[in-house]
Amino acid sequence: MPKKTLPQMIIHFVFILFSLACIIPLVSIISISLSNETDILKNGYSLFPRVFDISAYAYVLYEPIQIINAFKVSIIVSILGTFISLIVTAGVAYTLSRHDYKFKNPLSFYVFFTMMFNGGLVPTYILISNYLHLKDTIWVLILPYVAAPFFILLLRTFMQRIPYDIIESCMMDGASEFRIFFQIILPLAKPGLATVALFTILHYWNDWFLSLLYIETESLVPLQYMLYRMMNNITFLTSSSNQMPPGLNNTVIPSESARMAMAILAAGPMLAVFPFFQQYFVRGLTVGSVKG
Repeated sequence: MPKKTLPQMIIHFVFILFSLACIIPLVSIISISLSNETDILKNGYSLFPRVFDISAYAYVLYEPIQIINAFKVSIIVSILGTFISLIVTAGVAYTLSRHDYKFKNPLSFYVFFTMMFNGGLVPTYILISNYLHLKDTIWVLILPYVAAPFFILLLRTFMQRIPYDIIESCMMDGASEFRIFFQIILPLAKPGLATVALFTILHYWNDWFLSLLYIETESLVPLQYMLYRMMNNITFLTSSSNQMPPGLNNTVIPSESARMAMAILAAGPMLAVFPFFQQYFVRGLTVGSVKG
């Protein structure tokens, strides 16, 4: 086994420190979520629970049917939204990557312009609620994020690196544009698609703002918005209990530990998804971000 040189050891040491900097906060979050709230208030945070307590999870999972339904809504929105978004984004990106497309430059400018400016919150709300009639439907959680300008430009740059000779050869063999797109371009653009898919599914999974604006039916509330409401309830109960006279407030609300328990519930599925995209992530991001 070859002996490591000093520069290699320094590089390994730096990466070990970087790995610890990523792992320790996650371990700390898990520890706090399993700690006793009184002990946290008295002694502060610790890397391992001093007093083991699952009250935070009991509070968050007090109504498991609602949590399960919220998980179901978030999973459906994330998977369906990511699939539709990938098809639309890849289609627009492929069109912009073709140098023989007549309106390539005007359409590219339009996509870039929408990344810089938007119509504002009130016009968007009126459009979605009064004209598109998407309010209080599951589609209102999906359609507003289907075509992200940044992802379109990222994929366009990635697809521009695919040799045009391949497309010309397919056209000479009589292949249609749809066949070229689905059977040639998409397989070759797999790293870029995987990168965009990861960012898109994270965006859908972590979004709560659309739910706050447009969702009124309880069965359509996704996980993030439900946790957001729980956090507001904890904040209200904590402030109310602090204003009560001494001796009447004997209940300790799991504020800090509940926050960390919510973070674990929200981040857990995405931590399981990330390894499936890891092999494509770096290549798709670096190649797609450099103009070809």
